[in-house]
Amino acid sequence: VQLQAFGGGLVQAGGSLRLSCAASGRTFRWYGMGWFRQAPGKEREFVAAIKWSDDSTYLADSVKGRFTISGENAKNTVYLQMNSLTPEDTAVYYCAAKSPSRSTYDYTRSGGYDYWGQGTEVTVSS
Repeated sequence: VQLQAFGGGLVQAGGSLRLSCAASGRTFRWYGMGWFRQAPGKEREFVAAIKWSDDSTYLADSVKGRFTISGENAKNTVYLQMNSLTPEDTAVYYCAAKSPSRSTYDYTRSGGYDYWGQGTEVTVSS
């Protein structure tokens, strides 16, 4: 299984970026996909997730009102639209996918996912 994340880059504060991530390889029914991020010197933290069964979404409090997660279940693709970016959003962003073996695990915790992408770097300048 491979997860490819794209869309990171350098942006000024107040700007926007759209990240995308596609899962390929072994095919089975994914239960959901999510985004996490890790800033230098900090632990990885939850950002957003989407549950394919009903398209419900989860967002970290720090990004509510600014970030939106969406996706295409049939394509195993997830997007993260990031608006009103601040320097505090600077991090490496990782996408993750939840297989049936993790179906009952919390969508907002990294342990709820068993496949991870390589990360895409987002830098927000002040």
